[in-house]
Amino acid sequence: MRRNSITKRWLFNSLGVMVVVLFAVVIAFAVTMQNYYYSAARQYISVNLGTYTAVLTKYAQSSNVNFSSEVKNTVENFSEKDRMELMVIGSDGSIKLTSSGFTPSGEPKMQDYYEAIKSQSNFGYYVGKSPTGEKIMAVCSVIPGATGEYKALRMVISMEQIDKQLSTYIIGVSLLSFLMIVLMISSGLYFVKSIVIPVGQLGVTARRFATGDFSVRIVKKNDDEIGELCDMLNYMADELSNSEALKNEFISSVSHELRTPLTAIKGWAETLQEIDDPETHKKGMKVITNEAERLSRMVEELLDFSRMQDGKLTLVKETTDILAELGEAVLIYEERARQLGIKIYYDEPEMLPFVYGDSDRLRQVFINIIDNAIKYSSEGGVVTVDASAEGGKIQVIVSDTGCGISEKDLPRIKTKFYKANNTVKGSGIGLAVANEIIMMHNGTLDIVSEFGKGTTVNIVIPAISQPARHFRPDNDEEKREVNE
Repeated sequence: MRRNSITKRWLFNSLGVMVVVLFAVVIAFAVTMQNYYYSAARQYISVNLGTYTAVLTKYAQSSNVNFSSEVKNTVENFSEKDRMELMVIGSDGSIKLTSSGFTPSGEPKMQDYYEAIKSQSNFGYYVGKSPTGEKIMAVCSVIPGATGEYKALRMVISMEQIDKQLSTYIIGVSLLSFLMIVLMISSGLYFVKSIVIPVGQLGVTARRFATGDFSVRIVKKNDDEIGELCDMLNYMADELSNSEALKNEFISSVSHELRTPLTAIKGWAETLQEIDDPETHKKGMKVITNEAERLSRMVEELLDFSRMQDGKLTLVKETTDILAELGEAVLIYEERARQLGIKIYYDEPEMLPFVYGDSDRLRQVFINIIDNAIKYSSEGGVVTVDASAEGGKIQVIVSDTGCGISEKDLPRIKTKFYKANNTVKGSGIGLAVANEIIMMHNGTLDIVSEFGKGTTVNIVIPAISQPARHFRPDNDEEKREVNE
């Protein structure tokens, strides 16, 4: 048994306390029963002795009666001689007569006699050993008015039977307490083991989880707190297993995403070193520039994700014109959308309230959402961007007519490393970062999608009261097609 095991602590704490309590109960029971029986015996003797003393007192005070003869007659005809012994004590303090006819051998202890002489009640009491070693109880009473040879009466009873009866009761209570302790140990150990064994299994399984083995699962045996803990650990294992799979897929995807632009840059750099053609040189530099920008965006996403995981993703908040940031994000993707045969429609309002936020981070969110809309749309597709204000909040909606997201993938689309469509380039963390940024602005980012029909991203951010005027060169149009 380990030094700090639950079983050992239970044995020394809970069971130890109960043993002490039961021991105290047995002691208290023994003392109480002894006091009760001894008090009852003393009262019985005192009542009988008082009766005989009263009778002899009358004889002692009567001049017509031979007191000595009456004393002898009383002792000889003592009716309780089978249960106790009646003694007559002389003026010198010695035992003169006994109901048994035998004078005690040795020198009996007479503390009850000396107590009766000194006491105003003329009664004395003693419990102890007789000269023969027998435990006795003696009650002595001085006879008022007695003169001559006899002075006091003494009744003596053996305590052996009473002590045997008390021992029987105490042994019975002790055995009952022992049986209770055995029952408590048995039931307690069963209960403790029902906790210790599952907890030990949980510990073994948790250590396997810690080593990266998420294949094992805990069998839930009871629907209690332990069973709930089993469910939680199994759920944790499922999540860790999914995260591990997503992480591995993310590493593979990022490695591929990094390899592709690096290969293009390296290939064109080598080509430009060997070919002295202006057109080829211009084309190669354009490819290198585009791929370098692509690498830069990926690195920024990775850095943002790392900061987000460490809780170090910070915002530089100030009063921000969200229309300017949204318009710039749309402008960035005009040419790309045109080259891919995708139309962007931007229904730009004349003014919106300002927001208190980080302009660079908000622009990053809009760029990520519009970029995804274009990536997941095919030639001839349409991306619509709309912004409005209502109820003290600004709403930005970006929708596309692309491939959409399946119902099973939609709940996890904002999870780190998760990619619903692995055929499209991307790291799988841009949307997670975008969602974190919007949440840090006390806003929400919701996604509604139907597989094969397109996706709509709804961003809501709290506004501040001051409106922002946004002048456009084409403000006479309520709606413009950006790439026309």
